[in-house]
Amino acid sequence: MSQSPPSAVPRRGATIVLACLGVFVAYLPVTSVSVSLTAIQSALSTTTSQLAWVSDAFVLPMAAFILTAGVFGDVHGRRKVFVAGLLLSAGGAATSLTAHSIGQLWTGQALSGLGAAALLPTTLALISHAVPDHRERGKFIGVWAMCLLSALAVGGVLAGTIVGQAGWRWIFLVPLPVALVAVIVSVRALPESRAPRAGRLDWPGQITAALAITALVYGVIEGGAGSFGDTQVVVALAVAVVSGVLFVVTERRSAHPMLDLALFRSPGFTATTLVAMIMFLGMIGFFFVLSLYFGMVQRLDTLGTAWRLLVISGAALIVSGIAGRVMHRLSPRLMITTGLLMVSAAMLTLLGADAGTSFGSLSWRLLLLGLGMGLVTTPMTATAVASVPHPLAGMAAAGNNAFRQVGGALGPAVLGALLTSRAVSSLPGRLAEAGVDGALADQVTAATREAGLGAVGSMALGPRAGQVWGAVGDAFLDGMRLCLIVSAGLTFLAAVLAFALLPAAGRKRSVKVAGEPAARVPGGTERRGVGSGTPA
Repeated sequence: MSQSPPSAVPRRGATIVLACLGVFVAYLPVTSVSVSLTAIQSALSTTTSQLAWVSDAFVLPMAAFILTAGVFGDVHGRRKVFVAGLLLSAGGAATSLTAHSIGQLWTGQALSGLGAAALLPTTLALISHAVPDHRERGKFIGVWAMCLLSALAVGGVLAGTIVGQAGWRWIFLVPLPVALVAVIVSVRALPESRAPRAGRLDWPGQITAALAITALVYGVIEGGAGSFGDTQVVVALAVAVVSGVLFVVTERRSAHPMLDLALFRSPGFTATTLVAMIMFLGMIGFFFVLSLYFGMVQRLDTLGTAWRLLVISGAALIVSGIAGRVMHRLSPRLMITTGLLMVSAAMLTLLGADAGTSFGSLSWRLLLLGLGMGLVTTPMTATAVASVPHPLAGMAAAGNNAFRQVGGALGPAVLGALLTSRAVSSLPGRLAEAGVDGALADQVTAATREAGLGAVGSMALGPRAGQVWGAVGDAFLDGMRLCLIVSAGLTFLAAVLAFALLPAAGRKRSVKVAGEPAARVPGGTERRGVGSGTPA
């Protein structure tokens, strides 16, 4: 293992602390918003599709601009991009903190998403630059992953406490001081670094990628809320397809591609990218549905929801730390496949959950889900970069993160659409079973078809309110069970792909970097060196 000069140790320590603080700021809004969805929906009278955009307004900019942020940091300096990410996160939090309309909340979430896009690749690049030795770096990647999961765990509990005492807007106050303190320390203590072999920004690739991602998610959300035959939905999906094709053509011809398609010649990178996208589609979408289940069906407050989600993120946090220490001794393929199978099994066990399911009965299922997540996070984070030549490592990190966030953006869109469609179609039958008929049943059915199940909260239901809410809860459970089956199926598919595509140790693949000879790399062993090699 290489040793750092004594004078470099304090700076390395400051760099790692700031990198961990940066990813904490980036991910803090994820669960804080998730556990507050019911409160937001009630306060702003949103439809299910509008509520899905609260999550996607954050994830979309992250997915669309994460590649650009990584390249910009390589070219112009990572400290600049890191500070810009912190300031964008602070600006987004301030915008959401003062939001009195769903549009302003979307704007704040979008700014925070841009900040996260800048912070994710940069924090990992900073760690890679500060810790050249690949084995030593793996330990700090584990710490980085633990900070990410800590943000998910702390964010929910803080939000639950704050919403109960002061209202949902104040959840956005928490990232502000953390981000601003990190900016001040970064300017004074964080050394500047650039990639030794940096290209230039690929604007055609950036534009076509952003168009493809945004149009795809918009089409899925709006198609699920209305009809996939609507003109705007058809146009959006057509734009997504055309932009995607143009992106591939542009990247194949570019001298400095934003995403070198040679990366996909590496089975390790291809496998982890596909697995990450499919897993995040199933899991992030499931968390969106699960948060609504706790609020709409079990009628829990935000803190009650947060404690239940803490079981998942807490278990993932503990296992992720252990995985970071043993991943050089165990096969990444075994760890990732096992973790995904555990997640899939946990989702299937949740099919029996209903309005009266106790915390104790849910806890072991949520615990199993968190254990599986933790077993996947760190090995998948390192494997994407370990399977490509070092000159492509930074691009591999950003590319893997980008596809992961595309899956995360599609998750609430796809599962939100499935949830709404199944629940709304099931509601008339559930109302009849509950003894609600006549004009009231017609009004409830019409309102939910127009604006989703959340519309019932603003209706005057009279003495049959309990019956209506019972029927709404049962209809929601019908939709949630469909979402669980789909999520479990997607996660199982990811497990099969991980087992089939992740290379065994010692297998080699030739990956050609644009303008350089092909480089021989181990299928499961990371290259040594300093530069933009950043674990995804």
